[in-house]
Amino acid sequence: MQRGLDALARMLAEGNFSFPHQQMGLEMELHLVDEHMEPSMSNTIVLEKISDPAFTTELGQNNVEFNVEPRVLAGDGALHLEEELRTALARADGKAHDAGAKLVMIGTLPTVRRAHVEPHWLTKLPRYQLLNEQIFNARGEETLLDMEGVPLADGSSDKLRSYADSIQPESASTSVQLHLQVAPEDFAAHWNAAQCLAGIQLAIGSNSPFLLGKALWHETRIPLFQQATDTRSQELKNQGVRPRVWFGERWITSIFDLFEENVRYFPALLPEPEDEDPVAALDAGRAPVLAELRLHNGTIWRWNRPVYDLVDGVPHLRVENRVLPSGPTVVDVLANAAFFYGAQRALTEQDRPLWTRMSFEAAEENFFAGARNGTDAHLYWPSAGWVAPDELVLRRLLPMAHDGLRACGVSDAARERYLGIIEQRCLKRQTGATWQRDTVVALERRGMDRQEALAAMLRRYIELAENGDPVHTWPIG
Repeated sequence: MQRGLDALARMLAEGNFSFPHQQMGLEMELHLVDEHMEPSMSNTIVLEKISDPAFTTELGQNNVEFNVEPRVLAGDGALHLEEELRTALARADGKAHDAGAKLVMIGTLPTVRRAHVEPHWLTKLPRYQLLNEQIFNARGEETLLDMEGVPLADGSSDKLRSYADSIQPESASTSVQLHLQVAPEDFAAHWNAAQCLAGIQLAIGSNSPFLLGKALWHETRIPLFQQATDTRSQELKNQGVRPRVWFGERWITSIFDLFEENVRYFPALLPEPEDEDPVAALDAGRAPVLAELRLHNGTIWRWNRPVYDLVDGVPHLRVENRVLPSGPTVVDVLANAAFFYGAQRALTEQDRPLWTRMSFEAAEENFFAGARNGTDAHLYWPSAGWVAPDELVLRRLLPMAHDGLRACGVSDAARERYLGIIEQRCLKRQTGATWQRDTVVALERRGMDRQEALAAMLRRYIELAENGDPVHTWPIG
């Protein structure tokens, strides 16, 4: 890995990277449920039925992942992508139906119970089995899932305290990952901007309020991922050892800063040495694969991750935004993406960058406040002080996102469609998380117990999502 760092530093100094135009990419994780709305442990069969290399396995047997081909951000690309996603997901869902399952885009699956997070439900691939073994060997003790819930509209409040002996609880959550290819000299600005936006993304895009029958954070994925894959014992936590699911600790000046932190702070979790000498490859005029450095980077789950990759032997750099949950609908996912790409671009072009006026600690506090409280969070923003997420977006960030998308060459039709959805979501203050929470309260008031209400809510969620209308239009109950 040290040789890889040496090679990366030299490549950055010599400018050996491709950047013909700005491209976006998207990965979407999905749940599988059965006719009773419970997790369907059938991803192997479902993937055989789908028979499309764009769909692949994920951690749990109740998960699949959909990978979208990179495309240019400019023009009507997002509008064409919306149609492609609808078509591909409808086809895949039809194939899943043949296997007795259904695809669901949702952050945390509300009907997951303790029986569904046992180790034997991990996907039967060596990668996941080894990752599970290495994490638990490093920690040396069971996982404690410990979360204090946000009170529901009826005033009730839940708390989760549950032990697990594998990383399978992480399969209860799914996310959307947004990729943006950037020039090396612009990477630091884009990563810093993404860190500034993370708390706002969560506050207005949360969709993960329930886990193991409990109403917890608006975006419960955040503490779940951090706790379920933590390699630290309690003693190491007390000593201040950094978690592998990590927001970070400082603004950066180069992508090198992040890879260097990876090597300095974290021991290798999946040591698979390759024969390539990265420096020798450079000396021979080839771009190195940097296999060890990339594998190690893949076992440190930053919410905004640096990516080094090769296409036809030519290297490039990407920012991978891992903040957002899956769903609720295709159009909501693309609205979230448009807001992120537009606001991120605008922040990188400010004369006085936001991160020079805002502490890194404030950005991290915003991140956890947005995850916990969603639209009810109070976020800090320079020159605005403490402000509600909807007010911050409507007054400041939405106009910036429009400017940023224009600068990216996005068409007026695409820009107005997707940012218009963000505007209405903020005006109505209804996210996927608030809709789920309010619907469960309404169903419980009609006499259902929690498990019945969660199943009924999920069934209604799927019906509304299939209609394709954005979540801010969904009726409660």
